[in-house]
Amino acid sequence: MIFIDTHCHLDAAEFDTDRDAVVCSAYASGVSGIIVPAVERANFATVCQLAAQYAYCVPALGIHPMYVDNAQPQDLELLAELIEQQQPVAVGEIGLDFFVQSFNRERQEYYFSEQLKLARCFDMPVILHVRRAIDDILKHLRRIVVKGGIAHAFNGSRQQADEFIKLGFKLGFGGAMTYSRALKIRQLAASLPLQAIVLETDAPDIAPEWVGSGGRNSPDQLVKIAQVLADLRGLKLAEVAEITTQNALAVMPKIAQLCTPLQVQH
Repeated sequence: MIFIDTHCHLDAAEFDTDRDAVVCSAYASGVSGIIVPAVERANFATVCQLAAQYAYCVPALGIHPMYVDNAQPQDLELLAELIEQQQPVAVGEIGLDFFVQSFNRERQEYYFSEQLKLARCFDMPVILHVRRAIDDILKHLRRIVVKGGIAHAFNGSRQQADEFIKLGFKLGFGGAMTYSRALKIRQLAASLPLQAIVLETDAPDIAPEWVGSGGRNSPDQLVKIAQVLADLRGLKLAEVAEITTQNALAVMPKIAQLCTPLQVQH
């Protein structure tokens, strides 16, 4: 069985002491592809370096909405240059975050819109951060049409999920789905078309229930997360592995080109 972690912040400081072991453990567990999204100019180079260092890691490059206060317009120029040079699998992590009221909404929308234009220009998918901002994000996506992508850590309504699917997006499910109290997310995971779902950890964040909400998440937890999805849907783990991996490859085909050990029939 082959699994793809479509969202893992492997560059995070939480992995500084044992990053090699974390990657090896993930690969040994069956995770043959890890997408590492950047969040700001300051970590573009680090994300690209990790992708070069680990054969089964691939980069996504973008400016996260929670980091736009540090961004400058020239960062977008650098992003465009790196997209051409590094050939990342997606523009990301980009989006909007209206959960924290102090974040500058206008600034977020500017950088989100400009990065959508870059994705459209380079005909690339995007990895979206959508916390408390799904309807606004959908509004931008209808205005600036891109080549699909992933709505990371999706926790919206079924109607919103259907709108993302219509626009060519897959929906990311991870640790939040493993909590028995997360009734809405678990219902979505159980009822959405399996062809619309991809798996993710968001490590080191959003740890699954067995790790605990304050614990460090890691990409080797993805297989157990996949088992939760299989149980919710009454499927075998192998079926979930096959379909979610194909889903990730469908929306981000460069994964197969860049993850050297990844051998998938499609």
